[in-house]
Amino acid sequence: MDLAPDTERVLILDFGSQYAQLIARRVRELNVFCQIVRHDLPAERIAELKPRGIILSGGPASVYEPNAPRCDPKILELGVPILGICYGMQLTCQLLGGQVSSATAREYGRAICSVYTDDELFHGVSKETQVWMSHGDQVQTVQGDFLPLATTATCPIAAVKHRHRPVYGLQFHPEVSHTPEGSRILGNFLRTICGCAGLWKMSAFVEQAVAELRQRIGSARVICGLSGGVDSAVTAALLLRAVGPQLACIFVDNGLLRQGEVELVQATFRDWFQADLHTVDARERFLRALQGVTDPQQKRKIIGHVFIDVFRAEAASIRDAKFLAQGTLYPDVIESGGSVDGPAATIKTHHNVGGLPQELGFELIEPLRNLFKDEVRKLGAELGLPESLVWRHPFPGPGLAVRCLGAITPERLHVLRQADAIFLEELTKAGWYRQTSQAFAVLLPVQSVGVMGDGRTYENVIALRCVQTDDFMTADWSRLPLELLATVSTRISNEVKGVNRVVYDISSKPPATIEWE
Repeated sequence: MDLAPDTERVLILDFGSQYAQLIARRVRELNVFCQIVRHDLPAERIAELKPRGIILSGGPASVYEPNAPRCDPKILELGVPILGICYGMQLTCQLLGGQVSSATAREYGRAICSVYTDDELFHGVSKETQVWMSHGDQVQTVQGDFLPLATTATCPIAAVKHRHRPVYGLQFHPEVSHTPEGSRILGNFLRTICGCAGLWKMSAFVEQAVAELRQRIGSARVICGLSGGVDSAVTAALLLRAVGPQLACIFVDNGLLRQGEVELVQATFRDWFQADLHTVDARERFLRALQGVTDPQQKRKIIGHVFIDVFRAEAASIRDAKFLAQGTLYPDVIESGGSVDGPAATIKTHHNVGGLPQELGFELIEPLRNLFKDEVRKLGAELGLPESLVWRHPFPGPGLAVRCLGAITPERLHVLRQADAIFLEELTKAGWYRQTSQAFAVLLPVQSVGVMGDGRTYENVIALRCVQTDDFMTADWSRLPLELLATVSTRISNEVKGVNRVVYDISSKPPATIEWE
């Protein structure tokens, strides 16, 4: 589905920047639709997409290297406003006659940028403003067609504009939070220079998505696999808005879910939305297959294979089903190279829901493939999903199997489920749940000595994990208040039979991963 208003599209040419997705998110926060595309996309294709503006991202290369990534220089002839950021600025200036070379003093981190012109790009921006630098090269000189706009102590040309073309460049990164006035600068580019009115809003997205889904699906039925997570829930809610009773939702209870998961999904989709919900109780089948297995990769494989068999059997009972809906998000599309005009490099392979094989014979529907995670949450709220579901932390596909280290038994899962529920409950009560990105308990495959009452105990150890992150590629452990951790530890030790020790994981990613297995 192409859900961009034709008059409000901005393209981001990706030169390998670690911030490319962040640029896109900042643009969309300003209610302008944007897409990340290959840096070498031909000018003819760009013209067909009718962008109101083009942003050239940063990147790790040097423009004067022989194999440095280049854009089609003809894009400079399209008359479309261009904003080059870091590498993008250097490349633009080089193409138009500027000189780029290694800086005598490289800049990484915060810097004070002096703006010495009231150009429309910097309208309303402080004359002395903090910016975030991350570059080893910089534009040293520009020809008479360029006008310098700003400078830092070690970067004489921190921003430029072309005198005759709508071409601008920033040596710093306006998209990061360390550039406090970056959103204002981007907003000036989008609204004043590109003429965007800001039409990218969730209400407009819902209206257009519903219309396109109805047209594609017709009178056929659609199957959506629910996991209890926000992505699949929002996918189902959007399809319910579009085709109502033509949607059948399959929710597999594998015995590895969080406490209250089944009840939440059933209350939301069966009771509230009146959806055709198929809840499959496969707990015994999964736990039987996992009996005695301790290797995490083997756990994942077993769970995947059993899930496919269970899902396939239930899907076969739904007559006239032609489509399978999947909660693919825009980062998945970007990282898998799944877009025709997407970045050239494939970072990872994206898999269908639960690893379902193509031979099931369904056509795939991915109504969220143009959205980022934060936009999916906004969409969920727009569609009327309960806040408790919209703001749920991510949950791994294998469920508690990768948080119950070692052998999986009903008894150990019960201990883990109780401890996890207490942790999340206390986080919520203290106002920390929405401030963190992912939090959970882990049951370790070790026991420790403790004292309870007058007796010696030899019981289980629970580890608590809580992180904060923007993209889940990197993450930092959350600095939770000691009083909160003390409350959680006391409650788990007192209320969860079989636990006598609670520890807190203070590892960041990297070197650790967010999940333990």
